Amino acid sequence: MSLLLDEIARATARLADAGAASPRADAEELAAAVHAVKRSELHGVPDGAFDARFWEYVARREAGEPLQHITGRAFFRYLELKVGPGVFVPRPETEVMVGWALETLRDMDVRDPLVVDLGTGSAAIALSIALEAPRARVHAVEKDPKAFVHATRNIEELDERGRVRLHLDDFGTALPELNGTVDLVVSNPPYIPMSEWEYVPPDVRDHDPADALWGGGDDGLDAIRVVERTARRLLRPGGYVAVEHSDLQGNGVYWVFAEENGWRDVRNRRDLTNRDRFVTARLATD
Repeated sequence: MSLLLDEIARATARLADAGAASPRADAEELAAAVHAVKRSELHGVPDGAFDARFWEYVARREAGEPLQHITGRAFFRYLELKVGPGVFVPRPETEVMVGWALETLRDMDVRDPLVVDLGTGSAAIALSIALEAPRARVHAVEKDPKAFVHATRNIEELDERGRVRLHLDDFGTALPELNGTVDLVVSNPPYIPMSEWEYVPPDVRDHDPADALWGGGDDGLDAIRVVERTARRLLRPGGYVAVEHSDLQGNGVYWVFAEENGWRDVRNRRDLTNRDRFVTARLATD
């Protein structure tokens, strides 16, 4: 066994004792970041090239700092995004919602579909749609200046075709010039009720930006209610919306998209763990 692989094994044990959910994967990702290689290439790092900063990274992860803040990167579908303090770290569950959005865009009889991502954060959703639905035009809205910096950097580095336009604005009032013209609105807004503060994992609660976590209202759904109103304003008749929620909020979010407000085909959809994860709806055409 090489020196680096031996140190990774030791780090894995330390991270497991600290309660990390995926200690081996975390140790390997930290090692890969320090040594500027892929995880699959760790076995090829010479003993003489071992970088002691690895143990600094391990100590930070051991103390509860998010892995992505330490490495400065997060992986989302086919993207490697720059992340750090001040921006929400994208989660794998959101990839399922993006998959649904892409399928919906492919099924539309629209040459250049118009998409809006409300609360874009790192721009993970907007960039994935622009990459995988190359004819889509995507407007990404973010109101937090720190998150906006991260989104700007990711878009500049990854949006090679220039399909994403970023807006520093509140998603409740953004893009009035697009009213009634958008084909798809997608959002991963804040949705955690403050009453559940103690149940949120410390590495999320203490490091992700508060505005990306706490949804407002007793049920945490105030931000989702804003998304509903904005989607109703932006969408063309027959356009679709998708909004993420927690695995316990499916029923509440379902009723946010009420039929009397013009919504049809409202459905709660599940993630890869078979838990309610996002609601989709279509704006009526009549």
